[in-house]
Amino acid sequence: MPAYDSQVFDPPAPLARVSLRALHNGAIVTDVPMLIDSGADVTLIPGTFINESRLELDQNESYELASFDGHKSAAKSVQLDLVFQTRTFRGRFLLINSESGILGRNVLNHFALVLDGPGLSWEEQPTSSPQ
Repeated sequence: MPAYDSQVFDPPAPLARVSLRALHNGAIVTDVPMLIDSGADVTLIPGTFINESRLELDQNESYELASFDGHKSAAKSVQLDLVFQTRTFRGRFLLINSESGILGRNVLNHFALVLDGPGLSWEEQPTSSPQ
């Protein structure tokens, strides 16, 4: 079972590792840290990994993000494949200025995950409904 992260997050938080694949050249970056956040509507990619994968940013558009406290910011986007567990999610993802990204409900709702806070670990459970 993957462990919670206690070095970056206090209290410890569930952290997944994903891979990012550029659509235009197939370059792959692995082991990208992503906070598992069922309260987030969308998945946000840490900008620090964009240069590693030679991803092309969409410079013509930016999107407004609103945080839980009402703070608003602008985010660039990138088209890529995000690989989490054994599933690939192709699409446009927004970037944040952070060392770790956020796995939001647009990805998490495809999985049955169990968060074991006392055990500081998480795991995927089998699901009976087709995805």
